[in-house]
Amino acid sequence: MTALGRTADGLRAFASDVAQGFFEITHNGFALVGLATVFCAITLTARPDLRQAGESKLMSWLQARQVAAVGMPIELDAIDRATAANPKDLPKQQAAVAYWLSKKYRVAPEPLSALVAEAYDIGKREKLDPTLILAVMAIESGFNPFAQSNVGAQGLMQVMTGVHKDKYENFGGNLAAFDPVTNLRVGVKVLQECIQRAGGLQAGLKFYVGAGNLGDDGGYADKVMAEHARLKLVSSGRAVPLPPPAVIRTVAPIEPPAPALEEKIATVS
Repeated sequence: MTALGRTADGLRAFASDVAQGFFEITHNGFALVGLATVFCAITLTARPDLRQAGESKLMSWLQARQVAAVGMPIELDAIDRATAANPKDLPKQQAAVAYWLSKKYRVAPEPLSALVAEAYDIGKREKLDPTLILAVMAIESGFNPFAQSNVGAQGLMQVMTGVHKDKYENFGGNLAAFDPVTNLRVGVKVLQECIQRAGGLQAGLKFYVGAGNLGDDGGYADKVMAEHARLKLVSSGRAVPLPPPAVIRTVAPIEPPAPALEEKIATVS
């Protein structure tokens, strides 16, 4: 055999040895990876706390990277906290009311749609006309969920939070007064109590505004009833004209004198 042939045989043998060694190393490496994977799977199955901790750390790392890329906190569940709904998803009757109120009070139709839907649900459950509930909200706060009067009435339905704190305990405390749906539910309960105590709707509205023992409620009950009548027409499909923009404003709640307020605290709580 020539020197060239021997060199070629040597190179082939070397290449074969290298390939065999690489195969064995790779095979053993894959085997180790497989064993490690199986071990990790068994460990995570036996210790769900470790799995949850790992998932939490991985999620935190991914969120931190995303926040760094976007430049602001990312909360995908924030939409669950929003009081809003698509008016197109409402029944025709409720959608008409939501759009009409949106135009009159210059409030976005999405949050109003959520409130309209809630008013109809609770009205059906409590046997109270939902357009009456919405009329009270309209006159009390103009659909401002953060409204507050000088005597401490707060939120959409201007509930006396300090007086009715026992009702807010069912929702986690007084700060729930500024959650629109909670304020609506508590307000409806207070309104029912006022109507039952007074023996009728018109007189009940006087109690609701704190003027139950006064001769004059400042026209509050008439304003609520007038808005109630308009909303009933809207819900029936009738075209109800809106007031000119110049006169659109939030009607401030009636603030009764101290004796009347004390009577409301004592009798409607």
